[in-house]
Amino acid sequence: MGTGFICEQKLKREDPALHLLFTDSVVCMQQMLNKYQVIFPTYTDHTALHSLEVIDFCNALIGEQIHQLNADEIYVLLMSAYLHDSGMGITEKDYQEFLRQIPLGEYRRLHPDALVSDIIRDFHQEFSGEYIKKYADFFEIPTPEHVFAIVQAARGHRRTDLTDPGGYPSDYRVPNGNRVCLPYLAALLRLADELDIAADRNLQFMYDESAIDNEYSRMEFRKHRAIRRVTITEDAFFLYVDDEDAEVFREVEKLADKLGDTLAECREVTEKRTPFRITQERIEIHRCGKGQRQ
Repeated sequence: MGTGFICEQKLKREDPALHLLFTDSVVCMQQMLNKYQVIFPTYTDHTALHSLEVIDFCNALIGEQIHQLNADEIYVLLMSAYLHDSGMGITEKDYQEFLRQIPLGEYRRLHPDALVSDIIRDFHQEFSGEYIKKYADFFEIPTPEHVFAIVQAARGHRRTDLTDPGGYPSDYRVPNGNRVCLPYLAALLRLADELDIAADRNLQFMYDESAIDNEYSRMEFRKHRAIRRVTITEDAFFLYVDDEDAEVFREVEKLADKLGDTLAECREVTEKRTPFRITQERIEIHRCGKGQRQ
């Protein structure tokens, strides 16, 4: 997308020590993220490749507002982008430990046949939060305040209430006095995560459609493969979609509607609770069928 790695570059420029902590953690995080494939062998990509795409989308969404972000906010955003799906590759021991900290509500009653993989998938933002807390020292996260901010931003990529001032304060402070605007960082991450829907998220060398053993996962594979690319301008998201298969195209339209709901939610939270803005207002689907691929 040509974002120029604006967050990474600013962090390196403004706080080399914090940037070094981040880069030192990247190798460990990359290895850890690959473990999700043990539990979800046919799931859409959740490796470091996905994290890098999410960071790139965050860079594009931030744009000129990069000048309003301080180094601690950028560090929290980058770390949470890498770790937001860390709960999908946990060990059995961590699963049992973390489960005691996660309120499932009526989930077990409503899903009596739920497997461990079902629970992890449906609550993976909470498992990710517990994972970050447990292994914060391993990732060299410098202070408890940074740990809290990264946990909340990572959890915020799905389902959590970004309007909650207790969980997502707009003016959270780290020990050096810097503000961390958690509603904005979590909204960025939530929107960027949903934007990673194009074909390159299901790389052909990683996934074999013929090996997928259920219709839901097979449709997910076909749906993402049909989205040739996603681009961002200052006021819109553009989805370039192969429309040769009518059923798949209808599923992509539903996906675009869901993305639209997330966009509206994140725009509202950001406008009401932060000094920042998400400038994109709409989603457009461009057909690129046979002979028209872009």
